[in-house]
Amino acid sequence: MFLSVFDMFKVGIGPSSSHTMGPMVAAARFLDLMRASPFEFSGVRVSLHGSLAFTGVGHATDRATILGLAGFVPESYDAKTAETALSDIRSTGTVTPDGLGTLHFNPTRDLTFDYDTILPGHANGMILMATDAQGDVTLRQTYYSIGGGFVMSEQELAAGKDTDEGPAIPFPFQSAAEMLDMAAQSGKSIAAMKHANEVSRGCKASLGKGTARLWEVMNACIERGLDTPGILPGGLNVKRRAKGIHQALMAESGLNQTAPHVINDWICVYALAVNEENAGGGQVVTAPTNGAAGVLPATLRYYLDHVPGATPAHIEDFLLTAAAIGGLIKYNASISGAEAGCQAEVGSASAMAAAGLCAVLGGTPEQVENAAEIALEHHLGMTCDPVRGLVQVPCIERNGLGAVKAVTAASLALRGDGTHFVPLDSCIETMRQTGLDMSSNYKETSLGGLAVNVPNC
Repeated sequence: MFLSVFDMFKVGIGPSSSHTMGPMVAAARFLDLMRASPFEFSGVRVSLHGSLAFTGVGHATDRATILGLAGFVPESYDAKTAETALSDIRSTGTVTPDGLGTLHFNPTRDLTFDYDTILPGHANGMILMATDAQGDVTLRQTYYSIGGGFVMSEQELAAGKDTDEGPAIPFPFQSAAEMLDMAAQSGKSIAAMKHANEVSRGCKASLGKGTARLWEVMNACIERGLDTPGILPGGLNVKRRAKGIHQALMAESGLNQTAPHVINDWICVYALAVNEENAGGGQVVTAPTNGAAGVLPATLRYYLDHVPGATPAHIEDFLLTAAAIGGLIKYNASISGAEAGCQAEVGSASAMAAAGLCAVLGGTPEQVENAAEIALEHHLGMTCDPVRGLVQVPCIERNGLGAVKAVTAASLALRGDGTHFVPLDSCIETMRQTGLDMSSNYKETSLGGLAVNVPNC
């Protein structure tokens, strides 16, 4: 099992990795399929299913799909260019992706939200179709956005998750128990093993620059969020709070407050800054998803700005350790809110951040595993119930509390020797089972929980 740090952490756009980035990626993949086809096409159509239908408008799924069919991709997305393209598409009823000419596509007619048909592979399903001059469908593909910006075709999903066909990696752990055994036998840290795995897949030259770039984008997102006031889009009239809280904290004597509870405010404000940017459609890094994108950057920023002796030299180890834990969760359970609720998003992010922080504070592999388990255990059962389908309430605050839990979990783990009652593997399996038992009302459909019990207009 190999999942690169650059798969777990992807630069993209808000507000959702599974509902915004995923559909845009799926559309791009379908364009490639069309380019490879011997047929000629005159138009395209899309139907959105499951959670993509129920919360698609709030998550900008329709917008992302339209732009994806026009040739946009998350990593090079430019907001101003996208607005112009959307206006042109809506006025002309066509898209003009490279290599395919002009294709008929009227967003109000050719993009449908199917609330009745749940596709069998995953809660986030979409069907893309290409039509000939008579309007008949001549090419069709089903895609599933499985969380964190990962997209699989119907065929790929049916083939199973264990499809890694690359060269062998030196530390192929598929469970936390295997990870700890390999660490003990090799004498290496989790980060060092993850580093070796990345290098074995040809990432040696780009690894350092790549992880530095990830933190650069994460930190820039924090800074934009701390500096941007206003009201978030979507109609809930949610006020951005990060700038005001940050200004108040600085006025109270900057980074050097002595009141013990204030550090929680600092951790939260970093997370709020990221998730307010995400809710506004800004550039974020999946960590492991957009909805949970603030937890890990907030924890890492806390380490760099508030922990004596912290050094930027540890950023790579933090991210590699976090990615190793995130890979275990994704492989053995889920990082998708539509599949397992918010325990799979903020819970996974908190476990990853706790592990990363514990590692850079000198924790042993056993203590790192313990930190991840503590953080994940205390998010078990958390539902995904966004009000009006927007990644705002309760998502933004939830990231702040997830980061606080990550710091606390790392601290508790460092107070022990790594031995503990509940193994991380058992906690991950419990999260998987809990997700299976959870009603779909609480899995990113906005049909239960806060989404139906607070005013949403």
